[in-house]
Amino acid sequence: MISIIIPVLNEEAQILKLLTLLGEHSSKFIHETIVVDGGSSDRTAQLVEEKSQVILINSEKGRARQMNAGAKIATGKILYFLHADSVPPKDFDLFITEEYRNLNKAGCFCMKFDKDHWLLNLMGWFTKINHKACRGGDQSLFVEKQLFDEIGGFDESFIVYEDNDLIEKLYRKNQFVVIKQWLTTSARRYEEYGVWKVNYLFFRIHLKKWFGAGPEELHSYYQQKINS
Repeated sequence: MISIIIPVLNEEAQILKLLTLLGEHSSKFIHETIVVDGGSSDRTAQLVEEKSQVILINSEKGRARQMNAGAKIATGKILYFLHADSVPPKDFDLFITEEYRNLNKAGCFCMKFDKDHWLLNLMGWFTKINHKACRGGDQSLFVEKQLFDEIGGFDESFIVYEDNDLIEKLYRKNQFVVIKQWLTTSARRYEEYGVWKVNYLFFRIHLKKWFGAGPEELHSYYQQKINS
């Protein structure tokens, strides 16, 4: 019933652990797992190829392009988009299926970080609130394939903000639920660049988008600030 789609780029340190945990945490509703490689220069693709029950495909670099490529070949009724450094809760597929049977066609899990920091803990607490301002791709996303196709999938012009752009479309259709179970995501980006810097960066990106900034401006701002 569920097609898991994981976009990857140089994730050799994470991908096998994630695939193993998906097997341990799932119930009986996983139809297929699709890993979409965006041109990794490490052993990511080789490691995935060794997993006989996982489908590996290649795509142009860019998370939106990679997730669309995975969705295009997926044959499950529900698409489940998952980042390589996020681990869903035990029986995640059962929770998703139950929501779908209750006519909820899209949604995500609550999220917590794997690092104990008061600001990251606060951010995790806000993910319990069902409002688009509290959403992000690290929380993962399930969406009915038919609905995903109806809204045009991910906008590939976005290099950053692609998840939020799709989620905004789902909210406009009144199709979004927050499952009150906890997904755990890596704080590695915050550890690398600093918790305050990354939070301020994404706050500014959301603000710029709200004031009408387009995909190129958002990406340019991200590149400028993350490398400064």
